Amino acid sequence: MGEISVDRQHLDRLLADSASTYGAPYQRAFAELAEARRGRPVAEILPLLRRAADEALLGFTDADLREQAEAISAGEPYVLRVTVA
Repeated sequence: MGEISVDRQHLDRLLADSASTYGAPYQRAFAELAEARRGRPVAEILPLLRRAADEALLGFTDADLREQAEAISAGEPYVLRVTVA
């Protein structure tokens, strides 16, 4: 399970929110990758997650992204603990 801290004013970078003007919520990108890349190698998924996290300006660690990629590859759910500061 990953853990990330997000400032309250940047929560829209993480969560899909139709009212937000921010264009790259990570939740949407993760869901799309999980659907399209299920069963694919972790090495293929990892750079796509990194790009999505970078575009959303989120500070996931390499270990967090690897856990997420492993979950997508295995077709397993992934739980992310979010702390809002």
